[in-house]
Parts: sequence; structure tokens; C-alpha cells
Amino acid sequence: MPSLVLVIGEALVDEFHDGHVAGGAPFNVARSLAALRAPVRFASRIGEGDAAGRLVLDSAVKFGLDVGGIQRDAAHATGRVSVHEDAGGHRFEIHADAAWDHLQAIDTTGAGIVYFGSLAQRHAASRAAIRAAVKRVSCPRLLDLNLRPGTDTPALAAESLMLADWVKINEDELDRLLGWFEPELPALMARFALHRLVVTRGEAGYALYGEQGRQIAGGEGVAQPAFVDSVGAGDSFTAMLLAGLSLQRHLPATLALANRYAAMICGVRGPLPADPAALTPWREALHALPPEEARA
Repeated sequence: MPSLVLVIGEALVDEFHDGHVAGGAPFNVARSLAALRAPVRFASRIGEGDAAGRLVLDSAVKFGLDVGGIQRDAAHATGRVSVHEDAGGHRFEIHADAAWDHLQAIDTTGAGIVYFGSLAQRHAASRAAIRAAVKRVSCPRLLDLNLRPGTDTPALAAESLMLADWVKINEDELDRLLGWFEPELPALMARFALHRLVVTRGEAGYALYGEQGRQIAGGEGVAQPAFVDSVGAGDSFTAMLLAGLSLQRHLPATLALANRYAAMICGVRGPLPADPAALTPWREALHALPPEEARA
């Protein structure tokens, strides 16, 4: 049976110069999972009745994501991020004291995999709720270590790593962890008792590391000739990985598909296509992957 993926964290609105789109790494992951037909529950918090919150809810419904786990906050507005773009990429200005900073108790019933990040832990209230939920489960826990200003401290990283079994990071984040904690990958993984570490490398592809820091899978980058922006590319990779784990698909094949999926996302504005129908071929490709036992 597929495992329910519990996704915890921020839902917000990314404000581009040419329009606003719903975003937030966990929300991107959750919407992808729903569109890929992997069982998912999303736990977040938005403002009660504000325009940004309505945009979040409308997008969730459009992608088939149940909104029952999204809390409403009468005192704090839905989160906003100003996206500043230039020739070198994009820079995020994440506005403070959003509804998702005040996340309350999270329902973990039936969770088979838990996804959580570091950004949603920037405020004491949400940090307490997230850690309580993650500690309560006995299933695999995947940490998306998103080192943004304000949540890019060694202490927060270490506390989050200690709660994780799997970690997904990019190359820059890996370099920071090696500088903070251990200079070599095997020692870093041993220090935090990590089962798997996934490193995304943008145009250079990805790598999966297992016991003793040994690389057990990897792939080259996939070109995107019609590049628009890289917003959400890492989230789409993570979503496809989680979907494959949920559906018990062959892991190296899942990672290769995740790599191609992330490249596709770089060809659309924002973290997901405007029309969820664009994800149908990816859903079909996921469900056609061989089962995990075929790896033997």
C-alpha cells in the first residue's frame, strides 16, 4: 500500500514583478504530490480571509490537494515573498511574522513519511509544533534543509538534522554543513545518524549517498532550452522522490525521473505549471516505474 506523506511547513505567495503565484517549498511539494496521485496531507497555516490566503487555497484545490490540514489565523496574514530577479538568478525577500510562523498542533495520524523543512522553524511557535510532530512519528523523516537568511544558523541546522533520517540539500548547503560540523561527508552523515543524503547540483545533476557516505546513485543534469526561472526546481525534485518512496518505486529510476521533472519546472514561471494537466505525463511516468523490489 502507498504510504501517506505528511508535508509540514509554509504556504505563501511569491510576488514576481509580473504577477503573484502560490509558493513555499512545502506547499510546492504537497501540490506536486497531489497532482502525481501520491497520498499526501499538508499541514500549514494561512491568514483568515486575506487575498493571499485565497490564492493559496485556490491553488491547492486546482492541484487536487486537500485543504483540511491548512489552519486559519485571524491575527496574522498569509506569508509573502518578494522575488527579486536578475541575470544571475533570483533572490527571495521573505516577509516576517506570517501565519505559518504560528503553526499549531499537527495531526500525524497515519503518516508513513514525514517531510519538514528549516524555514518554517524560524519562529518559536511553529518550531515547537513541527518538532513535536516529527518526534511523535516512527516513520522515515525527510528534512529539506533550506538555509535562508534567519534560519541559516548551525544550531537550527543541527537540531533539524538530528530529527531526520533522509536529508535533501543543494551543493551550497552541503558546503556549509561540512564547514560547520564535519569536513568529510561520511563523518557528517555519521554524526547525525543519517540514512540517506540527496544532493541536488542544478545543471550538474544530483547524487544520493548512503551508509558511510558512499554514493549509491547519481545522474547528470538535464538541459532546459526554454529556461524561465529555477523557482521550485528543487521542490519538484523532492516531490518526485517522495512520491516514488510513497509508491515504493525503484529508487534510482525515481531519482532519474525527479531530475527530469525538475528540469521541466525550470521552463515554467514559478514553482508549478499554471495548468495541472501539464503534470499528467509525469504522473503516468511515475506510476509506470518498476517497483522497489526490482532493484534486487
